[in-house]
Amino acid sequence: MTATIILLNGAGSAGKSSIARALQGIAAEPFLHVQMDSFLEMLPDALQDHADGFSYETMEQDGRPSVVIRAGPVGERALRGMRHAVAAMAGQGNNLIVDDVLCHGEMPEYVELLSAFDFYLVGVMAPLEVLEAREVLRADRLPGLARWQFERVHRGIRYDLEVDTSIHTPLECAYRIRGEFRL
Repeated sequence: MTATIILLNGAGSAGKSSIARALQGIAAEPFLHVQMDSFLEMLPDALQDHADGFSYETMEQDGRPSVVIRAGPVGERALRGMRHAVAAMAGQGNNLIVDDVLCHGEMPEYVELLSAFDFYLVGVMAPLEVLEAREVLRADRLPGLARWQFERVHRGIRYDLEVDTSIHTPLECAYRIRGEFRL
């Protein structure tokens, strides 16, 4: 049996993790939830906000904070490792919901690695104002991450399905995904 991979792509605070958990609860088959954040947390604390890991620079954009994210060599290897880990897990027959933020041209590698599987790409959308309001409520987010990611995360990507979390709940989005891909 070929593994199914649902890749949820969207800016931070768009609702990807909430959708993934809801989808796990309603899918007919078991799905593992693979989070980019889990891979980032694997880095030593010393490489958080460091040029070799990931650095974060707050700038002003339209009078609001915008956090520019730069990946250094160790950070890039960790995220490349994540993409290869996703393929390896799928290769063992695991169905996966991948929760990622694609801002640095990662899509071609995912397409190459996952072409042997049932691979579906879902854009998780919300207006910038909604993302920023959610970001303020979360203790694990730097104000301005969503603003920087907003213009980049969906650029040049063609989705199999788009969901808008400002209009639909995570469970409603999960039902749309399940119905669209017959999960």
